Amino acid sequence: MISIIDDDGSVRAATSNLVRSVGYTVHTFASAEEFLESCELNGTSCVIADVQMGKMSGIELQAHLLAQGHYMPFIFITAYPIESVRASAHKVRATCFLTKPFDADALIECIDAALEGPGQDR
Repeated sequence: MISIIDDDGSVRAATSNLVRSVGYTVHTFASAEEFLESCELNGTSCVIADVQMGKMSGIELQAHLLAQGHYMPFIFITAYPIESVRASAHKVRATCFLTKPFDADALIECIDAALEGPGQDR
């Protein structure tokens, strides 16, 4: 199962439709907090998360999950590809770091890589 976390409803819907179209089961969340409170946390195989969100960023979410012993691949997406943010994403074991708008094929490649094994940057 792929969990998509983005506070922008249109990005969440478009990403969900894309990921579903290639056969993955998808659950969507409007915030990191909503994901953490869900019963989908333990069933998630990969997370696609926006970097910039309300109270908790995607990077803060991944750091929190790692501290709690949850090791799942993360694909970060952002409209602001600042090098310091990319570096922070790598510190929390980002599988991929994509800039919005991202190419559909690039996202699918990232998901495939995430489900096959540890980190690479695309």
